[in-house]
Amino acid sequence: MAQRISGTPGTLGETVEPKELAATAAETTAENPWPLSLLSSKMKSYIDRMSSVWIEGQVVELNHRGKASYLTLRDTDVEMSLPVQIWKNVLDRTGAPLTEGSHVVANLKADFWTKTGRLTMRANDIRAVGLGELLARLERLKKQLAAEGLFDPARKLRLPFLPNRIGLITGRDSDAQKDVVRNVHLRWPAAEFEIRNCAVQGPDAVPGVMKNLAELDEDPEIDVIVIARGGGSMEDLLPFSNEALVRAVSAARTPVVSAIGHEADRPILDEVADMRASTPTDAAKRIVPDVAEEGMNLLRARAELEAAVHRILDREQEMLTAVRSRPVLAEPQTLITAHENELAMVRRRSLQATTGLVNQAQNEIHHLRSQARSLSPLRTLERGYAVVQTDAGQAVRSAAEIETGDTVHVRVADGRFDAAVTEVAPDADSPDAAPDSDDGAEG
Repeated sequence: MAQRISGTPGTLGETVEPKELAATAAETTAENPWPLSLLSSKMKSYIDRMSSVWIEGQVVELNHRGKASYLTLRDTDVEMSLPVQIWKNVLDRTGAPLTEGSHVVANLKADFWTKTGRLTMRANDIRAVGLGELLARLERLKKQLAAEGLFDPARKLRLPFLPNRIGLITGRDSDAQKDVVRNVHLRWPAAEFEIRNCAVQGPDAVPGVMKNLAELDEDPEIDVIVIARGGGSMEDLLPFSNEALVRAVSAARTPVVSAIGHEADRPILDEVADMRASTPTDAAKRIVPDVAEEGMNLLRARAELEAAVHRILDREQEMLTAVRSRPVLAEPQTLITAHENELAMVRRRSLQATTGLVNQAQNEIHHLRSQARSLSPLRTLERGYAVVQTDAGQAVRSAAEIETGDTVHVRVADGRFDAAVTEVAPDADSPDAAPDSDDGAEG
């Protein structure tokens, strides 16, 4: 049932009827508000019903005031803190004394003081997180990240041979910063840095390193990022095993070098970084080459190159000398003389063969000429024979072809003359001869 305000006397002694209050906060109005005491009592009632809760954090402030102590717990990952009150008898049960920077888990219960309207968080129990528990947590986180492939060598980026500009995240005026800068400049004096200082231990370390990492990763002139700090206890190096920071380094597009602590220190950041350096000094040796060593390498490479060129030239010179020493090049006319001799021999043989053929042909011609001459009519005429021709130019082969009184032309060996036929007498053996008188008689 809603509460009522008790009656008050009126101006004429009359009693004012009590006003019915709103049942819920949403029903209150300017004309019908709640009394402050009612709000405070309702807030306390609501807060008292809240369960206690275990939280984890880091002690950043601790003050003792009589029977009560006041401390501030800060989240290990983000910039967020909470004031806590703890009674002395509860604090004494922790065994080891708490100090600023201690990693703790605490059981808290909200408490609202209605008289002052102050909300406090009261610690019913508080325990320091032991080294064994921290190691177990880190081991579980390491296995989880490894299962996700964040430690896979294939994901790691290759460092440039000579970075244009080096991003360095480290503590302000720290030995780690001096070591990195000094050793880098000793190895490569022209190296340039973009240095970002932030907390490298405590609750401010993780957000500070992540902020600077994001800014350097966005800078196109930064070719490599070095996260460095000196040695320390495991608790001091815990920020570099923080899951959020480890994932941010894994997602960076710029190669990241982890140079945390000493050789024995190995936070999870070392596993996910693209290059792990055992110390800040070792990081300087890994990110830039040694100018003196590179100069010697250049001299050595130049000497090897010159030696290789000289070997090639010497080999080619030897081959050229061998070629020039060959007879064909030592006396080039030798090749021409050989061909000239061969050509002369061929010409001589050709001339001999041609002469033989000509002589043979001439002999054949002489033989044929002798045969032709021996068969020639002139040779026959030279032996005393004559050729008799009629006026028509026909050779007289038979006495029957001419008659007495005909003129014939007679050709002899050394001339010709004409003759008159005075008598024609056929040869008795000729087929054209007349038959004998005996034969005629017989016929």
